[in-house]
Amino acid sequence: MAQESVLRVVPYADLRNLDPVWTTAMITQHHAYMIYDTLFGLDEQLMPQPQMVGEYSVSDDGLTYTFTLRDGMTFHDGAPVTTADVVASIKRWWARDNAGGSLAEVTASLEAVDDKTFTLVLSEPYGLVLDTFASLTGPFIMPAAVAATDPFEQVESHIGSGPFVFNEEEWVPGNKVVYDKFEGYVPRDEPPSGASGGKVVKVDRVEWSYLPDPGTAMAALINDEVDYWEAPPVDLVPVLEGDPNITVGVQNPFGLIVILRPNHLYPPFDKKEARQALAYMVDETEYMTAMVGDPKYWQVCVSLMMCGTPGETSAGGAEIMTSSDMAKAKELMDSVYQGETVVVMHPTDHPSGPAALITAAKLRELGVNVELQAMDWATLTSRRASKNEPTEGGWSIFHTRTGLGSASPVSHLGVAAGENAWFGWPANEKIEELRAAWGAEADPDKRAEIMDALHEEMMDYAPFVMLGQYQMPSGWRSNVSGVVKGSILGFWNIEKQ
Repeated sequence: MAQESVLRVVPYADLRNLDPVWTTAMITQHHAYMIYDTLFGLDEQLMPQPQMVGEYSVSDDGLTYTFTLRDGMTFHDGAPVTTADVVASIKRWWARDNAGGSLAEVTASLEAVDDKTFTLVLSEPYGLVLDTFASLTGPFIMPAAVAATDPFEQVESHIGSGPFVFNEEEWVPGNKVVYDKFEGYVPRDEPPSGASGGKVVKVDRVEWSYLPDPGTAMAALINDEVDYWEAPPVDLVPVLEGDPNITVGVQNPFGLIVILRPNHLYPPFDKKEARQALAYMVDETEYMTAMVGDPKYWQVCVSLMMCGTPGETSAGGAEIMTSSDMAKAKELMDSVYQGETVVVMHPTDHPSGPAALITAAKLRELGVNVELQAMDWATLTSRRASKNEPTEGGWSIFHTRTGLGSASPVSHLGVAAGENAWFGWPANEKIEELRAAWGAEADPDKRAEIMDALHEEMMDYAPFVMLGQYQMPSGWRSNVSGVVKGSILGFWNIEKQ
């Protein structure tokens, strides 16, 4: 009997929350792509490609989409994947997801025709249907009985139809996550490309070991105790590059943006002057230097959308974030601040941790009463869902990273400002109107005009603040090959010699 092949991974964070609908945490997205499959996936060129869908067609008027599932798909418990599962999963997902919510607003009906075919009928033309189904945040297809769970509650069953099975018995939060190869998975007959293509599993088992201390993680990689380290600090990269048994590369070439998110429900950030003060106090170079270090991995981005994408624009004076204007920030803050305690959540085990320290120091310089509360990232991702007052278990500010979803105002977590708003809960009708108009507009020039108008409104309203954009190097043992580049981290196609 052949020896079991085990890929040993150090992920960037601890996995505590398992439901990708309930939370948008990137570590939960990684988990979701392991155990669930998606209808479409973004390839290396960011084009949506069929994944669970075998064939699809669009009516001449652009209002009716007909999708047929490909053959051979089963859930981990052996049950066949049907369109009843798909429809239930989509409806649960779009109740929480920004891009999904925008699609739901223009949907007249979503129905299963038979076990293999379903239709989506729109109330008006919408050019982002396939892009939305290929969104990095789902929909992830679950059994219909599981998808019946309230979208504001976490699912209790973790059965998917993806390439790996979650080994719940061996899951130790704060320590270890185990995935076993799903022998019943039928990959697409094409090369892998980003989150799309043939997801062929070439190892028997993947083990995530959470090692929050970088020195411990580095020693484990060098000593061949682990095979893959997702996010080594940039200042340790030269040490890894000097080891002939280790390869250093950028798995996600598109990079990540870092944002500061204020809570719009409570003072002082329920007033736009206080939120604008945050934008004036930010110097992206300061934040990126503290978080990333080596400038070859980061850039100043004066757009609230991801730089290097069609949504990039500096309309509305986004250049203010290239340098700090503390005098203007203090003037704005003093106009509305009444001495409230501002709770800044500080994740001690996450790359955004240094950003929290800088923000707390700058707010104190403005005369704000700051309470910096240390916690791990898993706690932060749970607590940010709380709408309690900041001093009663809630929060005022957190920092996070987001990926390619931030290239589009429809999917950008920080942009939605209404019923579908992400944690922080901004409310702005004009932003929502412009988001919808951008999604519905097919002409690139007109879409750019709408993007400029949206950006101007966001710079005034300040739903969040951009802190910069960077790429994250990873390190893996030289006997590991087949790492798929893209905006999500999957462990299909990887071989270990």
